Amino acid sequence: MTDQTSARIVSWHADLSKPKYTPPPGAVDAHCHVFGPMADFPFSAKAKYLPEDAGPEMLFALRDHLGFSRNVIVQASCHGTDNAATLNAIAQSNGRARGVAVVDPAITTAELKALHEGGIRGVRFNFLKRLVDDAPKDRFIEVAKRIQDLDWHVVIYFEADILDEMLPFLDAIPTPIVIDHMGRPSMSQGPDGSEITAFKALLDSRDDIWTKVTCPDRLSAKADPWDDFVEVVRPIVERYPDRVLWGTDWPHPNMQDNIPDDGHLVDVIPRIAVTAELQHRLLVANPMRLYWPEQPVSH
Repeated sequence: MTDQTSARIVSWHADLSKPKYTPPPGAVDAHCHVFGPMADFPFSAKAKYLPEDAGPEMLFALRDHLGFSRNVIVQASCHGTDNAATLNAIAQSNGRARGVAVVDPAITTAELKALHEGGIRGVRFNFLKRLVDDAPKDRFIEVAKRIQDLDWHVVIYFEADILDEMLPFLDAIPTPIVIDHMGRPSMSQGPDGSEITAFKALLDSRDDIWTKVTCPDRLSAKADPWDDFVEVVRPIVERYPDRVLWGTDWPHPNMQDNIPDDGHLVDVIPRIAVTAELQHRLLVANPMRLYWPEQPVSH
């Protein structure tokens, strides 16, 4: 998107509710983003959307409002492979944020090490054609091999209809893998539907594949409070309690026509993780193990 004076998108609530659910101490919002500010961190010329600024101050105010302690900031596609906005947010977090980068496959080892020093702990590969023009699997595999020495992981975003064709690629990734939003399965099929069943088979195939049980607002075929999402996702949390993460997805890229209330998103948590133990794993133990492994967590 070369014209950065175009109408800019607002995709978040200006006046969201306070959740009824209180997360446990140390809870991590493990999937969120920052946009700009554009004056300091311009968007990519290839960006498919042009959001209004949603910078670190807004993100950390949201964190505190919702009752969380930390954030994992995932590089937004509108910033391309320039991770400066994400690194800036991490630097302003007083150690309470880490990140996932999007990188050019030609990135140097020195540049990867600099990202690590800046708080990055993974790379994201995006296969949504509406968001990216090119997703070179062979070059992505080379990147995955190069980050092994940093003890990073790979985050992968794809939709359910390409899961079968993704399997050889996923099998070739030598690091732990985190699947964004469960590979976007259909919630309308129910907990035994073909798409979620295929996704569970993927999780069963390797014990180092994690997933984010996120985005009822994107995945549900129903309105808030997203009952079909709860029905499908609760068994995932119970079956894979040590490999699930949760996040708001704030500021909800491209959701300007169906903006979720983040307070309501938080109130989904005790419906998919129904015990204090499951909630602690989902919100504290699991993300800390992946993003702050040097800081042991006690329960």
